[in-house]
Amino acid sequence: MIHDTDRGDKNTPLLRIDAVSVRFGGIVALDGVSFDVRRGQICGLIGPNGAGKSTLFNCLSRLYECSAGRIEFDGHPLTRLPRHRMAGLGIGRTFQNLALFRTMTVRDNVLVGCHSKHHAGFLRNAFRLPGVAAIESQARARADQLIHFLDLDAVADREVADLPFGTQKRVELARALAAEPQLLLLDEPACGLNHEELESLGTLIRDIRDRLNVTVLLVEHHMSLVMGVSDKVVALNFGKKIAEGSPAEVRAHPEVIRAYLGEEAEAEAMA
Repeated sequence: MIHDTDRGDKNTPLLRIDAVSVRFGGIVALDGVSFDVRRGQICGLIGPNGAGKSTLFNCLSRLYECSAGRIEFDGHPLTRLPRHRMAGLGIGRTFQNLALFRTMTVRDNVLVGCHSKHHAGFLRNAFRLPGVAAIESQARARADQLIHFLDLDAVADREVADLPFGTQKRVELARALAAEPQLLLLDEPACGLNHEELESLGTLIRDIRDRLNVTVLLVEHHMSLVMGVSDKVVALNFGKKIAEGSPAEVRAHPEVIRAYLGEEAEAEAMA
């Protein structure tokens, strides 16, 4: 299996979010949010519905513009870059609602993800110029490695539409990893999974960090998963950061307890 090479000092932030705010008319979706994600870290991003988690992910993907603040990835200010540069820069993403090519095979879906790193360009491909075959071979090798890593060998040549939901989730993950990201944004990867699939997801997320050397930012409502895999957790509520720290620290934070369970539960927890 692939063991990607070292990508820098793990004590330095790969992602830096500095006082980011997003407004849609009179609605404040994010209000001065700041935190860092170190290289090699699994960072969980939690909060009730409407807390601003998806808005932040969409800012990182350049789907939304920040009203104020700054986002830096590997030293690059993201707000100055077009959205089509994100994959090539080293940011991969999965979506809460699957965004696969349903009539294509698993292998072809993963090969699409290879395009940002393994492509010869339109003219070279059109005229089959020297080097094209080698680049295509590299892409196929990368796709096959990820298909094996995510236990998709048995369905590699089947159309995605014919597969169970949990398997489709792994296909989307393989496609995101095919671009060889430094940072992987996982948007509610446990959504729709059964108990058995959920148990294996935590192990898979750690394997992605440990074996592929990929930093992970995870948005998830399933608290046992987030607290079990994360090195650090950031909690949002109504667009503001209310807590940041280890899973144990955030779980016990009174603002987090209040946001999820209400003031009565907070009083019982603090008693």
